[in-house]
Amino acid sequence: MKFTGTESYVASNELRIAVDAAVTLERPLLVKGEPGTGKTELARQVASALGLPIIEWHVKSTTRAQQGLYEYDAVSRLRDSQLGDERVNDVRNYIRKGKLWEAFSHTGKCVLLIDEIDKADIEFPNDLLQELDRMEFHVYETGETIRAETRPIVIITSNNEKELPDAFLRRCFFHYIRFPDTDTLKQIIDVHHPGIKAELLATALTRFYDIRETPGLKKKPSTSEVLDWLKLLLAEDLEAEDLRADAQNALPKLYGALLKNEQDVQLFERLAFMSRREGAPRR
Repeated sequence: MKFTGTESYVASNELRIAVDAAVTLERPLLVKGEPGTGKTELARQVASALGLPIIEWHVKSTTRAQQGLYEYDAVSRLRDSQLGDERVNDVRNYIRKGKLWEAFSHTGKCVLLIDEIDKADIEFPNDLLQELDRMEFHVYETGETIRAETRPIVIITSNNEKELPDAFLRRCFFHYIRFPDTDTLKQIIDVHHPGIKAELLATALTRFYDIRETPGLKKKPSTSEVLDWLKLLLAEDLEAEDLRADAQNALPKLYGALLKNEQDVQLFERLAFMSRREGAPRR
C-alpha cells in the first residue's frame, strides 16, 4: 500500500513517506502541526486513497482510554434485574463497544483515527500503550480477548496542547506537518478554488503571509482559514485592489475569517494608528 495523496488533498513528499513508513512498520502515525493544517483530513484521505473504511475516535477533555475499548453499563443491568428483565442473564447486553474494539474486530484492513489525543488527560496515551502495541485487549466481564486479525492503520493527531509521554512516542512514527510554502499553498488553493484570478490570488496571499508574520500575533491564520477567506472574497466578487493595505486599512476585508480573537484585531488596529501618526504632516 502506497499513499500518493488524492485529488482533493495535496500531500507533501515528506508526508507521503511518513504514511508509507507507518504502514510498513505497523506503527501508529503521530501527526502534529498547527490547527487547520489538515491533520484530521489526512486520515480520511488515506482511507479514501487506499480504498479502506475509516473509524474515527474524536477525543475530548473528558474522554477516558477505557471508552475506546468498551464500557460496561452496570447501572442499567442493576435496574433491569430489579425489573425482572431476562437480558440480565447475558452480560454482553450491557457492554458498549468502543472505537478500538470496532477497529480490531473489523473484517479486513481499516483506518483508525484517534483525533486530538492531547485534549485528554496526560495519562490517556499511557493507558493505551499495550492495546495499540499488541493490538488486543481483555474484556474482564466476559473473559474474552479482542484481538485484531488484521492490524488497522492507526493515525493519531495532536495540536501540541500537552506533551505526550516518551513511552507512547517511542511506539509511534512521528511527522510534523509544516505550514505550506507559497507554491504548495497555491496547489491547495487550486484544488478548492480552481480558476481564481491570478492578481487576486497574488494580492490575497501577500496579505495573508504578512498577517501570519506579524510580530505579536496570538493565533496565526491556518490553511483552512485562508481557504475560507478566499471563498468569501470570491462570493463578494472583490478585486485585488480591494485587498491592498494602507494606513487607513490595516485590517483586511472580511478579516473575521483570518483573525479569531480580539487581541489580534486590536494589534492591527494599533498598527494602523501608529502608521497614520507616522504619516501625518508635522506642524
